[in-house]
Amino acid sequence: MNFADEVKSAVTARAALLVIGVLGLQLLFIASYVGALHRPDPTDVPFGVVAPQQVSGQLVTRLDGLPGGPLDPRAVSDAAEARRQIQNREIDGALIVNPTGPADTVLVASGGGTVLATSLDKIIRQAEAPRQRTVRTVDVAPASPDDFDGLSSFYLVVGWCVGGYLCASILAISAGTKPANRQRAVIRTAVMALYAIAGGIGGAVIIGPILGALPGSVWALAGLGALVVFSVGMITLALEALTGIVGIGLAVLIIVIAGNPSAGGAFPLPMLPDFWRSIGPALPPGAGTWTARSIAYFKGNAVTGPLLVLSAWAVGGTVLTLLLSMRGGRDEGRKREAGAPGAAPLL
Repeated sequence: MNFADEVKSAVTARAALLVIGVLGLQLLFIASYVGALHRPDPTDVPFGVVAPQQVSGQLVTRLDGLPGGPLDPRAVSDAAEARRQIQNREIDGALIVNPTGPADTVLVASGGGTVLATSLDKIIRQAEAPRQRTVRTVDVAPASPDDFDGLSSFYLVVGWCVGGYLCASILAISAGTKPANRQRAVIRTAVMALYAIAGGIGGAVIIGPILGALPGSVWALAGLGALVVFSVGMITLALEALTGIVGIGLAVLIIVIAGNPSAGGAFPLPMLPDFWRSIGPALPPGAGTWTARSIAYFKGNAVTGPLLVLSAWAVGGTVLTLLLSMRGGRDEGRKREAGAPGAAPLL
């Protein structure tokens, strides 16, 4: 064999295409993470303004016109309403103007992201300085001292996502990416569900009682974890059933390359570029991170939407897996009728 023949024998056309696909994923990984996170500037952050009626409109207009548009200010009736809206995650902070003195108060919520809370404090202090106003900062939903920069919820969800697509990938590699019939697809789905429950409970116990990194209900976090793991696992199983081993790469594209940098973990959503801010809430890492923070710091508020997102991915992945397995079952039946070898392994 000459050198060209050796190359063809060592690297098949299929392997070459897979290597090119991996190179594409690598470059997309770099582009996505650097593109989303290299310049975290707050933009249009929902922000409340509590001020006397005669100055409220003027102050909202002035804050709305700050260079770079960091705030999306709106008038709020009183301080109690501002706190309620922050707890409900309708706004990320608020300025409470003191009508009888020069000292105002800025409300922040570091539980939603320490970096964003710090940025809001800095923005308001700079905006108030020309008016000779001083600012006192009150954190109405403080992050745990053991939750550095509010990142623990993000890393928890990333761990759940990794477990979901790795478990699905192992099932595919060990017994074929495309289940031969509906029974085997149901078995894989059941295995994925059991794994998701174990992963959800394990992650919640580690980050709560063992490490003390996140407050909030352990069982609520465990339920969230089970849903995250199951949704990511079923997405991966469905993509594998649809495209074979390429489905593992597609799952990495959706969850890791698109989902992680847009999740609002390292930098909350208002600090991300528009594209990443728009796709993050619709992907499992973003929906999971938002929900984990709400459970830990915001009394479980504002979780309906993200939980519906995760449920939609889980249901969609499950339905697609079962439908594709029916096609596989028909193919297997035709092979048996033609005298082909028997069934594939059980999983």
